[in-house]
Amino acid sequence: MADKAVYAKMIAESAAAADADLGVIGKKRGGPFVFTDAKPYVDAVNGMKPGAGQSKEVFDLHVQSVNAHYDILTKIAVKGTIRPEDDPFVEHYQTPPILEILYDADPAFKASMWKFIDALAANKALLGREAARIYGGMYGPTCVVDFAFSTGSTSNVVNRILRGEFVPLNIPKDHARTILASKSWGMNTSYGVGAAFRGALESGKTAAEAEQAEVDMMQFIYREPTAAQTQIMATHNLGGHGGHTSFDTAEYMKQYKARMKPYVLAAVKAGVHPANIVTVPAYCVGDVGHHLGPATYNMFKDDMVFAIYEAVTRVFENTLKKGLEMDAYKSEWDLLSVATGSGACAVAYILWLDSFTVPMVIDLLLKRFHNYAVMHPDRGAADELHNVDFMDILKRGEYILDVEPKGKGAKIKKIPIDLSVIDKHEVIMNPQRYTYPACAITQRFAALMSLADYPCFLTTECVTATLMTNIIALTPGTPAAPARVDKGSAATDLLKRNVPYVKGFGAGAKGYSEWNVAI
Repeated sequence: MADKAVYAKMIAESAAAADADLGVIGKKRGGPFVFTDAKPYVDAVNGMKPGAGQSKEVFDLHVQSVNAHYDILTKIAVKGTIRPEDDPFVEHYQTPPILEILYDADPAFKASMWKFIDALAANKALLGREAARIYGGMYGPTCVVDFAFSTGSTSNVVNRILRGEFVPLNIPKDHARTILASKSWGMNTSYGVGAAFRGALESGKTAAEAEQAEVDMMQFIYREPTAAQTQIMATHNLGGHGGHTSFDTAEYMKQYKARMKPYVLAAVKAGVHPANIVTVPAYCVGDVGHHLGPATYNMFKDDMVFAIYEAVTRVFENTLKKGLEMDAYKSEWDLLSVATGSGACAVAYILWLDSFTVPMVIDLLLKRFHNYAVMHPDRGAADELHNVDFMDILKRGEYILDVEPKGKGAKIKKIPIDLSVIDKHEVIMNPQRYTYPACAITQRFAALMSLADYPCFLTTECVTATLMTNIIALTPGTPAAPARVDKGSAATDLLKRNVPYVKGFGAGAKGYSEWNVAI
């Protein structure tokens, strides 16, 4: 447990990052993006300093990664910008070089990784079965890059292999935890489990050939991470506009590796768990080129969508500060819970303003997913992942918002959530100004549906990244990722996958979820 001064610092640093992004988007929305637009966010990051009991080496992993990312992209990006089709991937170029630094620095870890790579082949049946279930929609909508262990996620499948569910794997637990973390909050390449299998089937290959393609790709991303990421980017074809063209991805990773190597080695020497070393540098860079990027600017052209983002940001900032005044925080983790929970509550409240309930939205998106899977069997592995995140936010938010004892009465950790920001917001409370004025009953819902594909601004990622770095810096020797909790997946409320009554091969005490048996 940290002291109150550290809690105050955590709130100030996370608010600085959030306000930097909000300020840039407010000024630039609807216009062209250039990487130098992200300088206010970089400045906010440079204000992050370790407090009492926090590891400087962990902060260096975060701060130096953001600076390296910004410096490299401002130099090598074509015309100083990035295509919308390339911007989702900017967070996926950090873990591959860092893994390769660790391979060179720790031969024992590399040997364990190579055993894991062999285990991927030995678990061909597991990989094929999970890929087929995801492809066919058996699991419903899935979050392939989930930061917990939800069914159908890459973390779920990797955990099964690492814990030797079907084929024994004898490697040190710390190595296994590092491997697991590298494909959760650490984003080792842009690949998501099942993509190669799906692509092979949809190109006319047999199921056996598709299964082998999945094994080959999973092995590739761990054996040669930077080469794999370069190949994935060269062939991604998002939106049908071809592979990555915004900058030389191999050159980026080469420069990034050189910039980060001394900080990675210093962290190893200082006793930072390698599972944290592969995650901290990745989750903090997305505001340079993605959350501050062309697609974001385009989405926030809409006044109501921007208003919701603005209001939700103020709700969690005010609620965090209120918790500090009340001495409500008993652990550093409480701040993360309050930041994300108050934001989720605010989103559910806005949904209620248009007389929609969360079960309505979950039902709608689940039904749409199954029709989408029928109409688009060649869908991308990530297509529905943010819909899943959005449903999870809403489910949690409605529980916090609802009246006691059914819910928490719009309180979290006994802190009243400041929803007055929404009630006083000129845009949100006047939807008649943005549609046919006499029939303005769906505008806020419509804006939320825009954010359903991009909910990163509802439980704001720069805030969670800043808070997570502060948390990890307090206990640097303990792996923080993936989250070893049952996060309460919204999709499984209506389709029961995470209960012991499911009958499929590989089911456990929590159905197909892995959180209770995380390594």
